Amino acid sequence: MTEPGPLTMTVELLGGLALFLYGMEKMTDGLKAAAGKQMNTLLARLTGNPILGAITGAIVTAVIQSSSVTTVLVVGFVSAGLMTLVQSVGVIFGANVGTTVTAQIVAFNTTALAYPLIAIGFLMTFVKKQGVARHYGAMLMGLGLIFYGMSVMGAAMSPLRTHAGFAELLQSLQNPFLGMLAGAAFTALVQSSSATIGLAVVMATQGLLSLPAGIAILFGAKIGTGITAILAAIGKPQDAKRAATVHVLFNVMGALVWMPFIAPLAGLAELVSPVAEHLQGVARLAEEVPRQIANAATIWATGNTVIFLPFAALFAKLAIKIIPDRAIIEEKAIICPRYLDDALIQMPAMALERARLELGHMGELTEAMLAKVKSAFAARNFSELSQQYDQIVVLREAMLAYLQHIGRSELSDAEADEHAHLVAATGEVENMARAIGRELAPLAKTLKEANITNSKETTELLARLFLAIQESAHAALGALVESDERAAQTVIANRDTVLGLSSELQRQQAARLALDDPDRLLKHRVQIEMLDKLRRIYSVAENMAISILPRSVLLGEISV
Repeated sequence: MTEPGPLTMTVELLGGLALFLYGMEKMTDGLKAAAGKQMNTLLARLTGNPILGAITGAIVTAVIQSSSVTTVLVVGFVSAGLMTLVQSVGVIFGANVGTTVTAQIVAFNTTALAYPLIAIGFLMTFVKKQGVARHYGAMLMGLGLIFYGMSVMGAAMSPLRTHAGFAELLQSLQNPFLGMLAGAAFTALVQSSSATIGLAVVMATQGLLSLPAGIAILFGAKIGTGITAILAAIGKPQDAKRAATVHVLFNVMGALVWMPFIAPLAGLAELVSPVAEHLQGVARLAEEVPRQIANAATIWATGNTVIFLPFAALFAKLAIKIIPDRAIIEEKAIICPRYLDDALIQMPAMALERARLELGHMGELTEAMLAKVKSAFAARNFSELSQQYDQIVVLREAMLAYLQHIGRSELSDAEADEHAHLVAATGEVENMARAIGRELAPLAKTLKEANITNSKETTELLARLFLAIQESAHAALGALVESDERAAQTVIANRDTVLGLSSELQRQQAARLALDDPDRLLKHRVQIEMLDKLRRIYSVAENMAISILPRSVLLGEISV
């Protein structure tokens, strides 16, 4: 049987690589969809210090199989103030350990499992059109495609065992610098360090690659991921660029530190890897080296984390120095969303969490508007609040566009409910902002033009009413953003207070109509309109609370 020509081998190799990359994408997407929300929660809760952050980053990345997604989540937490930059450095270090799980998976000689995994995965996705089972089916099918792609690449490279020119090329990779260069170049080309490491493992399974050369390629592959990180950070917030900088520094410095110690690292990997004493020569290399490369990757990444973790604060300072804060050129630039990230749209659970954070951002701005109402009335000037309302409108449009994109994905029942809630909540927050920034503004203008001042009694009643409404709005916004039923019940409980103060103010204004005051009708109209607008704010807050509370609770509360 004649050996395949160079063109046939190249086509088969590229075809196998394509299957491998597609399998990686399919497996990663399935894992992110199935476990993304839980990993997001884990990451948010267990990053109290750099050490715990590193462990959490490793676990999360090992589960969702994507250090880039872990980094995106970290950037969001830093922006939200839930995590410091120093803590994020620990998570990024740990994420690099988590990515070595891919190397461990592909190092298994599991070609026989490829077809069953593809068949079972396809069956699960075909039968289950929605739900977690479908996501796990996609993960299994992706894993099967990875194994099948590796077998295709291995078959394509098998004839190269006897090719003198290729043997000389591989011999040159014994030079660490050339091996690193090859690994970095290939990773930059295919945008996947996992693909580079997978190809190295495939070459090792054919007895074509020695362990030191494989380690050098591994170093280069991790350096090459820096290019991916830098490209992904273009146009993103400064925190995203700093996270990418930390990622690059970690891998580049880790490779440089270990360059003189490739031989000891190889020896350590051999020590902890199984030995095929029953084999000899190329067959023994083919059996032992793949697992040794995978173990070397894990040892190297773990060692780097242990070495560099005490210097997490230094990495953070260095990242800030390389990527300083941007000067604010124009304060009146309308506003940009703080948390929405297009990179997460294909992962509904995580994207919805970002949308919830942005809803919180809108809530914060709305509360800030409400806090300025008193001073705006005192100055008879609502122009600042009107501008802030314009910002809320911009964020609302961005939120609805983001949620529209998320809605095109396959959502579980829980995700669909969350999606619907966020769409409605976005409109409710904008309604409250409009009531503050638009509906109260004409009254301030009337008060200024007519030079109307309130009596001491009216001022005191309005202050008490406004305080009750402000407390209700704060609780309602918190309930909406955090799905906090207790806060929502607080809003409902304030209704009697608001209604009582409103009635007292109306009685007072009715009594003032009998006074001998030429402006009494104008004052009465303005005060009643002001009361109506303030009650409108409470009405929006009450609607927010009602949207959160279960029907059983609502019936009990409202009937009181």
